[in-house]
Amino acid sequence: MSRVDTDAYYILEPEEGALEAPVFFDSPHSGKTYPDDFKYQVPFSELHQAEDAFVDEMYEAAPKHGCRLLAAKFPRSYIDANRNEHDFDPREFVGEWTGHTPNPTVKTRNGEGLIWLRMNWTQEIYAGKLTVEDLKHRIDTYWRPYHAQMVDGIDRLVEKFGYAYHINCHSMPNVGLQGDPSGSKPRADFVLGDRDGTTCEPGFTDTIKRFLEDSGYSVLVNDPYKGVELVDRYSDPAKGRHSLQLEINRRLYMDEQSGEKIAGFTPLKDTIAALIPHVVDYAKSKA
Repeated sequence: MSRVDTDAYYILEPEEGALEAPVFFDSPHSGKTYPDDFKYQVPFSELHQAEDAFVDEMYEAAPKHGCRLLAAKFPRSYIDANRNEHDFDPREFVGEWTGHTPNPTVKTRNGEGLIWLRMNWTQEIYAGKLTVEDLKHRIDTYWRPYHAQMVDGIDRLVEKFGYAYHINCHSMPNVGLQGDPSGSKPRADFVLGDRDGTTCEPGFTDTIKRFLEDSGYSVLVNDPYKGVELVDRYSDPAKGRHSLQLEINRRLYMDEQSGEKIAGFTPLKDTIAALIPHVVDYAKSKA
């Protein structure tokens, strides 16, 4: 296994010359390196709850099976790699925006768009407004380099194999916030998101669902998470580009309040380590 490090991301990949598999993993929300210019005012104990803590660690066996793992080093609350670069409201920033045309979504209105401005929809992360230059810096220094590696990771598999299978790796709170459209009841152990069957062929979703269920876990598909920017942007099943979002319930492996690992972390990581070659075998069978 070799490792490539930049300020924005790290990549784990097979040693040069090792047999490569047509499967690519990315973890956009597990970053925990907080840049010096991130002048947040909320308690860190609350801010870090936006992280998909330890998710990248769960997939670190990927290179042993010929797969590349891309992981963000910056935190999701600083800039969210799983949001479109248009998903912001320039009125929330000081200065005149002269770049691409913004297209803020409901996530931006809730304070959790490309740039997070509020925690839990109500708590202001910053004492004052960020500037347009802050926004541009974060996009150019973190968001774009991450997405460039997404393109490279998937394109090179398509070039070599004619197709690629991509797993977008996440974790989720056990329950939603009060008023969350998805409800506040406890969630399944895993949620698979393929945007209602549009981002990958159904067998890919089904083989992962059956593996996890056979391993003793509860699994739902597209409920409450269907997948967002990364699976939507980089999928095209008709052209052999298959993307699936995989959400792990945090209660399985961590204390959601303290952010510390619990005893369940190791057996869960073992399950993911066993899932990886299962996915690789499935992907190779499609050659």
